[in-house]
Amino acid sequence: MPWFLYLIECADGSVYTGIAVDVQARFEKHLSGTGARYTRSRKPLHVLASFELADRSSASRAEYFVKRLTAPEKRALAAGARTLESVVPVVPVASVVPLADVEIEAEESDRA
Repeated sequence: MPWFLYLIECADGSVYTGIAVDVQARFEKHLSGTGARYTRSRKPLHVLASFELADRSSASRAEYFVKRLTAPEKRALAAGARTLESVVPVVPVASVVPLADVEIEAEESDRA
């Protein structure tokens, strides 16, 4: 199930970052005052942007890095001047050793 990273413009000029499965439903929670504590005191105005991610883990990871951006940097991301990929570092993929090679190496070491 896809998750979304979203950015909300607040009345004080700040940009709130969060994740959700349903961005519109989550925004309505923020509007009603039952969302995050941050938006209760800063009054959300509108959703600036949302980005679809594969799963909750990916969304949480992206949220971690986006929350470290300044409000102008978040606005640039929302406007498309920056990409999400430019903000979130790529996780290196470990090389995969075929299982057959591992079994052969294990048998050879048993003979030694």
